[in-house]
Amino acid sequence: LLQLKSARSCFADAGYIDVADTPTESAATAKPLVGGKDAYTVTPAISQHAQPLMRHHMPTDGAITFKKYMASTAGEWRLPDDWMDSPKQSMQGFEDTYRNIIDYIIRITFRIWDDRDVEYIRATYGSDSNTFDDFGLQHGDDKVVQDTYASMRAFSDIECVAQEVIWAGNDEIGFHTSHRVLIRGTNNGPSKYGPATGNKVEFIVIANCVAKNNEIFLEHVLYNAPALLEQLGFDIEEQVQNLMNDCPKGWPLPKALWDEMKNAARPAQPISVAEPVAGFDIDRMVRSAFGEMWGAKRSPERLSAYYTNDVSVEGASNRKWTGLEKHCEFFDMFTQAFPDICVQVDEVYWTIEGTETHVALRWSATATHTGPGMYGAPTNSEVRVWGLNQYDVVDERIVREWMLFNEFDLLLQLKSARSLFNN
Repeated sequence: LLQLKSARSCFADAGYIDVADTPTESAATAKPLVGGKDAYTVTPAISQHAQPLMRHHMPTDGAITFKKYMASTAGEWRLPDDWMDSPKQSMQGFEDTYRNIIDYIIRITFRIWDDRDVEYIRATYGSDSNTFDDFGLQHGDDKVVQDTYASMRAFSDIECVAQEVIWAGNDEIGFHTSHRVLIRGTNNGPSKYGPATGNKVEFIVIANCVAKNNEIFLEHVLYNAPALLEQLGFDIEEQVQNLMNDCPKGWPLPKALWDEMKNAARPAQPISVAEPVAGFDIDRMVRSAFGEMWGAKRSPERLSAYYTNDVSVEGASNRKWTGLEKHCEFFDMFTQAFPDICVQVDEVYWTIEGTETHVALRWSATATHTGPGMYGAPTNSEVRVWGLNQYDVVDERIVREWMLFNEFDLLLQLKSARSLFNN
């Protein structure tokens, strides 16, 4: 009874009553989640609208790639001078001004953030869109608009410098994109974390979107909150406590929505299993590398079949390192804290560009915090972790990797568990 009461209290604090987890209802037939802050409806809409990709949805001719799109740009990759010369692809349902899906992603981002046309979000996000971020589910375009205005008040000179757009799909099934952006600005206004500090910040964000008919209707985005807080000069533990006292909208994510989040656009079988090919298969290779890295037998020797020894890695919370040995060390420390972690790959897609292949991988995991290490003394609590990875693959091996996960959410989960024990 105490366990059930604790669960209900967590949901109530976040503004939820999770009727979808009752024995008589499934996520597909669930009633609305009714709450004081927001009310979300658990329906099969996410899974139905975001269709899983197949092998023939992957662009292989290299005609439309991020580097080619930005080729004429001098200096930083913001907006190309000759975007009108970018190759045209079928974009039925999108505004005529957009020539291809990379053009769409880059230019709507530029218009919203650089041109400060925040209300244009309403033309590119549906009123029933679902955005899964560090704190849970944000439903509809209003929340996206509010958050963007808040960011601009906190960082009046904010800039979004594009680093990569990996894409697959088409205008019939929907375009799937993985957009890596460098966020930069000066904190000269108040933010949800506190008063202006005057500090300059620079950190990466990865946003995986599914778009159709000019609207992004599904997004998985990780804002790398610990990296931001560290550069602002705030104490992360103190910020976690502050947010525990006033839970972020959308947190914690109820189980029905967690299942929707991780299974959205997830194929019934990996592409490499459903559509096997002879010889090298990028889907099989990346999934194997990912599995080996999380596996109990990881070692630089085993992983050298998938990575170059001098692989360059950029991770959550501004972690950066070079070399396969250091890459393994991070996973050694993480799995020491969560030795029973169970990880699944939710989606993989890729863009081929000459001898290089750019890969987007989305994953999720559950684990029990039973070990010491990077997250303090064990809480013996179950946690949910999810992440977005990007890989550059050359000559059948990974040469660069970017890896973000919901680390701030993870800290909130662990803090919640410790608070329950203390109480």
